Amino acid sequence: MSERTAVVLAGGRSTRFGEGDKAVADLAGTPMIRRVIDRVAPVVDSVVVNCRSAQVPAIREAVDGAAVPVTFAEDEYPDEGPMAGMATGLRAVESEYAFVVACDMPLVDPDFVDYLFERAAGHDAAVPRPEQWFETTHAVYRAAAMAEACEAALEAGEERIVAPLFDLDFVVVDAEDVREHGHPRTFENCNTRADFEDAARELED
Repeated sequence: MSERTAVVLAGGRSTRFGEGDKAVADLAGTPMIRRVIDRVAPVVDSVVVNCRSAQVPAIREAVDGAAVPVTFAEDEYPDEGPMAGMATGLRAVESEYAFVVACDMPLVDPDFVDYLFERAAGHDAAVPRPEQWFETTHAVYRAAAMAEACEAALEAGEERIVAPLFDLDFVVVDAEDVREHGHPRTFENCNTRADFEDAARELED
């Protein structure tokens, strides 16, 4: 059984990106999802990609040869949002804890991920709150507990992605901890072509 897993959420429709699936779009010569996996690979033992079934062939090709094993947790009911994707991905995890990250965060900081695993130990989650909002798709969870909380929230008709947290024993990683342990751009999303260009410049630097 692996000790640490990363769950990469890739099932969104990329509506702001334009044509194509941004998960496998080229980012400075490498598919974006591969960049995310390569960034977290030093601090996890395996990766689970949550996506729609139609995405699997292209993502499988993009992640071929990754430094850690990559498996897929396909959405049974696509387009239900990140909370459903999180539940599906976490149900496929074999380790006790998993780092959940969106596929559009190619600047994710592995040292900060390592710190989140340390903070989550003995709790159900360690969730950053660098400003006023929780970064729920850049957090470490006790996989079974968070999957159950997501499923309960969905069944109750809850749409807020923070809702499952309040059924958990979670640690808040505040702005001071983020500054001390994380790269300032670790939470940045690439949603548009302009975001890709900006991230490419950062990666080249």
